[in-house]
Parts: sequence; C-alpha cells; structure tokens
Amino acid sequence: MERTQRPIPSTPTISSTSTTTKRQKSTAESESNHQPLFPGLPDDIAQLILSLVHHPSTLSSVCRQWRRLIYSPSFPPFLSLYALLLPTHQSQTQTHLSIFDDSRVQASLRATHHPIEILTLDPISSSNWQPIPRPPAPPLGPILRHHPSFLSRNLPIQSVSVSGNLVLLAATADNLQPALPRPLVFDPVTRIWGFGPPISTPRRWCAAGTSGGAVFVASGIGSHYTPDVARSLEKWDLRKSSIQHRNNGKSWKWEKLESMRDGKFSREAIDAVGWRGKLCMVNVKGGSAKQGVIYDVATDDWSEMLEGMISGWRGPAAAMDEETLCAVDESKGVLREYDARSDGWEEILWEERLRGAEQMAAAGGRVCVVCGGGGGILVVDVVAKPVRLVREVSVPVGFQAVAVHVLPRMSRPD
Repeated sequence: MERTQRPIPSTPTISSTSTTTKRQKSTAESESNHQPLFPGLPDDIAQLILSLVHHPSTLSSVCRQWRRLIYSPSFPPFLSLYALLLPTHQSQTQTHLSIFDDSRVQASLRATHHPIEILTLDPISSSNWQPIPRPPAPPLGPILRHHPSFLSRNLPIQSVSVSGNLVLLAATADNLQPALPRPLVFDPVTRIWGFGPPISTPRRWCAAGTSGGAVFVASGIGSHYTPDVARSLEKWDLRKSSIQHRNNGKSWKWEKLESMRDGKFSREAIDAVGWRGKLCMVNVKGGSAKQGVIYDVATDDWSEMLEGMISGWRGPAAAMDEETLCAVDESKGVLREYDARSDGWEEILWEERLRGAEQMAAAGGRVCVVCGGGGGILVVDVVAKPVRLVREVSVPVGFQAVAVHVLPRMSRPD
C-alpha cells in the first residue's frame, strides 16, 4: 500500500550548541540504559515480529518496553475513538475551538464562551477520554452553534477523517459567516496540527466527504448565497500534499470539478459518503422526502441516486473501507446494510438506543454511532455473525458528542 504523505509542517530545528551537547549526553545515557525488546535480537527485527501480533493489548500487558513500543510513531497504530464535544449548557450561543486538560475542561463549563473539545479514547491503556494537542495559531474565532434565527436546529461543525488524519472543514462564525477559510488537519501519529490549502470560497452548510485519500466539499453557502457556490464541487487530494508541494505551490490546492446540477444541497450540513469510488449524498436528513445524488470520482460525473438507496437512507450513514454502506433509521432504531444487487437495505441490528442517532463513522469492522442528544457513542461489531452491540461509550459529564471518528491512536513522546 502506498504510504500517504502527510500535510503537516516540519518541526523547528534546534541550533543551540549547549542544547545539542545536553541532548547528546542524554542520548548516550539513554542508550546505556536501553533494554532490548527481545534479548539477543536487534530492535528493528524484534519490532517486525511484534508488529505481526493482531491484538496490541496483549503486548501492552507484557512489559514497559513493549508498552512504549506500541505507542511509538514507527509501530503500526491501532484504532481509537476521537470525538468532537460541546458543553451541554445552552445559555451561550458562541463557542471557541480549543483544547484543554481535564481541569480546564471542567472550568470551561463556567466560562463566558464554551470551548469545543476534541478528545480521544484509547481502548487499551485508558477508559477515560484524553485531550489531543492544541490546534495551531492563529486560534479559530467564535463559532456559532445556536442562533435566534434557527431555534429548531444546531448550526453544524463539519469534520472528516482521511488517510489517518482528522480534518475540520466547515463551521459558522459571527453574523452567520463561514468560520474556516482553510481546513485544520490533525495527524494523531505525529501529534501535530497543520493547515490545509485555502478553499476558493469558504463556506458552511455544505456536503463534505472523502474518497480514495481525497477530501471533497460540495455546495454550501459562503458569506451569502450564490448559485455558483451552491452547485460547486472541489477536491483536495492529500496524497499529492507534502511540505515540498506546499512550499512550491504545486498540487497544494483545491481542484474544481464538475458542478452539481442544482443548488438543493446547500440547505444543511450533509455527509457525502465515499462508497466504491463514488460519493453518495442526500439533501435532507431523517425520514422526510429527499433528493439523492451520486458523484463518480473516476469519471467526474453526477447521476441520480437509485430509488431503493434513497428510500432506506433515513438517518446518518457511513461506509466501511468505502465498500460496505450502512445507515441508521433514526426513527426506528435500526441499523441497515445496503445491497447494491437488489437496490435494497437489509436490517442487521435493532437497538432502542439508535433512535435519534445523529452521526456515525465506520472503520476496523466497527460502526460507531453518536446517540440522540450526544450523550453516548454506540460501538457495533458489523463483522460478527450475528451483528452485535459491543458497548456504549459515555462522553464526559457535562458534554455532548457532535461527531465521532475512528483514527489511529496518538503516539506518545518518549
């Protein structure tokens, strides 16, 4: 598999002579105290052997050296949950994007402006949510989650996961303006944030999704509604993105693609689900009558969604490895899998807690669903026969989940 180059800025170089001397001394002491992973074997050979173990949790319980290894950037990462959280207190209409430790998370509940938290849950070493590093400067300005003009809805914060990265794409700022002029990208393996390329028209209430290592943004509203933006489609291919490309201006950009046939997909935030080389999307959430379209990534062409696919798309949807399409019927609490041969949906799990489902992600044989109200995240094993509910993950007290993603675990500094 081709290794994805990550769009992350390089770390600064330390040039101080004294610092270098201290670092060399520290390195020498570390090497003298080094314990091999396997006695009698070079560490690189031992790491190759240990990387073949299917369940890293078994390595974690053996010894400290192995536990450190599975969190190193060079070791194949296991998957973890990542969640965007908001305080449940609704008296304020503005939020800020920031990352705090546990004490500041609790203090934020009493602050004038509540932060959006991005936390991760490591399934091996901890049962508690942990904050990820802070986003880069300049800090993101105020984000609106509620507005008097839209009393019956929450203003969306749109994010996607692609090539092992978490990407924040769109939100609403003061005066109902787009909050993000360019994407914010977080790489869990390096624990580093970076900026994506500026999009031609920053927007909100768009269709956002991924396919084959590329991010797609369609439709939406900029500073005001325009038919061109409402019909537009743009792609940012992270596989072409590197520090060198960014510096010389090549490939570090959004590419305009074939426009949509109308602007009916700018009414609310939409998940464009990558499935078998296509992007599938509907323009209305829930069980209401809706329009569905499919974009073919290879041919750069749009087509109408088949009637059977539309009829079963009655809530959040996601595709496992872009191959198996699942959707939740949020009114009935049913998880379904799409059968392309019959253009129909097969019911694979009924679960009362799926009623009112708000968002979902799929990876590693698991479907993770944000429950109604964001108070918990259901983890479903869709590979098991029969399909089974693995667990419900509670979110921190005083917060609600806005979105969930399944990404590589964060590495840990030595």
